[in-house]
Amino acid sequence: MSNEIDPVRAKSALAVIKQHPGMVLFLAAPALILVGVVGVFAGAGWATLLFLAFLLGGGFAVYSGVKRR
Repeated sequence: MSNEIDPVRAKSALAVIKQHPGMVLFLAAPALILVGVVGVFAGAGWATLLFLAFLLGGGFAVYSGVKRR
């Protein structure tokens, strides 16, 4: 098995995002709210670090899911 992303699955995921952006926003809302609250109370620097941590964590989750296949 290869470690590459299946083109059919990638196109399907992009199609879902294009057709249902509200659903994607709903799923991302808790993380966005948390980044906003941290930004208000702790400052923009900490909010930026938290946002980057979410991005890296999500990227790692996707990478490990692709790697496992």
